[in-house]
Amino acid sequence: MKRFMTSGLLIAALAVTACTNPNRFGSDGLGADGTYGAGVNGSIVPGSANDPTSTAFFQQSVGDRVLFDVDQSTLTPTGQATLAAQAQWLMANTDYQAVIEGHADEQGTREYNLALGARRANAAQEYLVSQGVSPARLRVVSYGKERPIEICSNEACYAKNRRAVTVLAGGLTS
Repeated sequence: MKRFMTSGLLIAALAVTACTNPNRFGSDGLGADGTYGAGVNGSIVPGSANDPTSTAFFQQSVGDRVLFDVDQSTLTPTGQATLAAQAQWLMANTDYQAVIEGHADEQGTREYNLALGARRANAAQEYLVSQGVSPARLRVVSYGKERPIEICSNEACYAKNRRAVTVLAGGLTS
């Protein structure tokens, strides 16, 4: 029994000492570039947010949506900057196609909001095409007020729902 207890304590001590290197995964688990998506030795993990060819990178680093003012389909300077970055990403990643979804807030009729969503999606598409993205790679759809991301009746919610979202498809050829 004493031998069993001694062996158990020895194994426990070895197990604890085997885990004493706090930086074995990099600084706080971060990769060499300071992101959590890094693999061994700071390499890029395919499909992660630090992979510049991934949809996760597009959504988180480039930005997949632009917001609009009330009853407007005119792009804001912030929206233009986001779409310019999207255009650069799409031109560098030609395996992807995109569907641009137009959305509206809950104010107004269903028909009005479907038309407004279509105008917003078309504005985003036209801007991407003006930046050099092939129109053959882009498609638009309007959801009007049917797919809100925020549900409440105040301006903070309405503002988030007045948007055009670029949804990527493809990229699976490698």
